[in-house]
Amino acid sequence: MLKKIFFVVILIFSAISCYRPERNCADFKNGEFIFTTIVDGEELKTTFTRTDDLEIDYFEGKVDSSSVRWINECEYIVKKLHPDNKAEEKPIHMKILSTTDNSYTFEYSIVGEAKKQKGTVTKTN
Repeated sequence: MLKKIFFVVILIFSAISCYRPERNCADFKNGEFIFTTIVDGEELKTTFTRTDDLEIDYFEGKVDSSSVRWINECEYIVKKLHPDNKAEEKPIHMKILSTTDNSYTFEYSIVGEAKKQKGTVTKTN
């Protein structure tokens, strides 16, 4: 009986530890997207269009563009083409963690910094 319980526990542990979230990153390399976040209790939306090497952001009536350099299928670096200040000059590392049919969850950080934040983007086209 003890052997059966041990076997079941090992089987369950093996199944749980092998779980990997779905990552169909290629589906999100190009298209139109919406990113929504809460800042100081206010919901803010950014829409953007991305091609293989360019991202155009639309936020609060302003348009901004960034270069996109893919590191691998699920990670890329974004760097503003026309930064307004020193902080905007820093490139941002983006990593897609999981995907669904029309959205992906990602983490991002300034290149070289350890602090990471997460978000979710929805593909609209």
